[in-house]
Amino acid sequence: MQRIDQFIRSLAVEAIRDSWSATLPEDQIQVQKTRREFIGDFTIVVFPLLRFSRLSPEETANALGSYMVDQSEMLSGFNVIKGFLNLLVSQKYWIEFLNGDLRSAVYGFTPVHEGSQKVMIEFSSPNTNKPLHLGHIRNNLLGYSISRILKASGKQVRKVNLVNDRGIHICKSMLAWQKFGDDETPESSGMKGDHLVGKYYIKFDQVYKSQIESLVEEGKTRKEAETAAPVIEEAREMLRKWEAEDPEVRALWEMMNNWVYEGFERTYSRLGVSFDQTYYESQTFKLGKEIVQKGVEAGVLYKKEDGSVWADLTDEGLDQKLLLRSDGTSVYMTQDVGTAHQRYNEYGFDSHIYVVGNEQNYHFQVLSIVLKKLGFEWADKLYHLSYGMVELPEGKMKSREGKVVDADDLMDEMETTARQMSEELGKLEDYNGEERNSIYRQVGMGALKYFILKVDPKKNMTFDPRESVDFNGNTGPFIQYTYARIRSVIRKGKGHDKFAGEVHLNDKEISLIRMMYEYPDIIGESSRTLNPSLIANFLYELAKEFNQFYHDYSILSAEKKEEMAMRLLLVEVIGQIIDSGMDMLGIEVPERM
Repeated sequence: MQRIDQFIRSLAVEAIRDSWSATLPEDQIQVQKTRREFIGDFTIVVFPLLRFSRLSPEETANALGSYMVDQSEMLSGFNVIKGFLNLLVSQKYWIEFLNGDLRSAVYGFTPVHEGSQKVMIEFSSPNTNKPLHLGHIRNNLLGYSISRILKASGKQVRKVNLVNDRGIHICKSMLAWQKFGDDETPESSGMKGDHLVGKYYIKFDQVYKSQIESLVEEGKTRKEAETAAPVIEEAREMLRKWEAEDPEVRALWEMMNNWVYEGFERTYSRLGVSFDQTYYESQTFKLGKEIVQKGVEAGVLYKKEDGSVWADLTDEGLDQKLLLRSDGTSVYMTQDVGTAHQRYNEYGFDSHIYVVGNEQNYHFQVLSIVLKKLGFEWADKLYHLSYGMVELPEGKMKSREGKVVDADDLMDEMETTARQMSEELGKLEDYNGEERNSIYRQVGMGALKYFILKVDPKKNMTFDPRESVDFNGNTGPFIQYTYARIRSVIRKGKGHDKFAGEVHLNDKEISLIRMMYEYPDIIGESSRTLNPSLIANFLYELAKEFNQFYHDYSILSAEKKEEMAMRLLLVEVIGQIIDSGMDMLGIEVPERM
């Protein structure tokens, strides 16, 4: 069925041709949603048409509106406000739309085909020196949701993870375990492997700070002390040995990284995210170093007397950027150059999205410039989705000091909060233990995901666990409870006559259908702007509108059979859209609550 806004454009072109003998492309007809304070569904801006009509704006709009309403039963009326023609869509169109396109389980989605745009999206990108925390949760939820939204809009999507499994930060955990671990393992300690390794990252920082203070007391400046502290010198030496493939250092590295990988997988599984491919910095940094060396040979990059390699970015309004240290070890930029090169050769992406916090804006600006300098034309296809920080009501988190909200602990807390609030409200008293636990998990995780995803990614946000689990207001549990209510109505209405299309819609029913009409546009805009909050907040408004309808009108006790059949269909398609929308956010919706 043709979408009504497209039909309005084509009919307007016809009206202009027949009324004023002018030919105008459809894309030059400005059609927009009518503003709330005016009566109408769609509005045509007539000012650009005055050159054809040679009439006033009001006369032009009246002539255009009269023609269009006379020519089509899909329009029931119009009104004119200055140079704006507000058109009312007929009951006939909305009924056919409800009984047609809205019935599809994939309404709003664009099919993916072989020639669809290829998009690679990198998210998570953890370091193997600590467990995932609240900041990683926002990263993972954004990346996973955006990948689903892009797929829904017709893109071929490849989800990738880059594990930062080498570097000085990894050596810090390794060195601390070597010095103070006493052969502790995840099995002997009962700790998840990523938590155990994180414990030694914190231990290193404690020792490092203590040594700095001692050196300062001996008369060194703080900067000198930070460089000369014995433990940091040992960590640097360990990194050099790692890059030289020292067997003992490599064995320790593999053992501790494997502990972390097992821990990460458990967290990812619980969070409900997955990847099509995982890259490891330890496997891409060498390619990066090779590319950088070629850049030196080509005169694109330059080497200082100490052997370090740099990019001169002053022509781009930036500074000098280090690409290789004087001892030959690589930096993050080096491996990102190698990883991007490898991915383009493997996948030939049309777009590559990096989901990384806004503290890395400079890094990705430099990455694109360096790749261009090195002659890679596809550097323009890289895009940094720069998202804001997530904090708690009590303030920022600090990994080195152990002052972070651990992802596993937070998920435990969310399920506990969901249990407490459900018990307070008496919502699950009739359920057995297994059913209740399943719903606590769905509600807790739904609350966490929705609360984070309903905020524009570019904005900083404060996460409040208890507020997120509120069953009223703009929360995941409110939408989940609405869906469960819808499924209950559908179950009770099972066996009744199917809707045949002969009924009069009231204003609230039209309002709901008109909201769902916009769903494909919401998906498209969310995909274009990489912003899941557009879908999240649309679902909240739809759920809120449905609950008002449910309160004001009887569904199963409607006066006429055809009216009940129509309302059951309306409720069913609302449920389908809530289900598909929440799925794009990575959120489960329970059948019963």
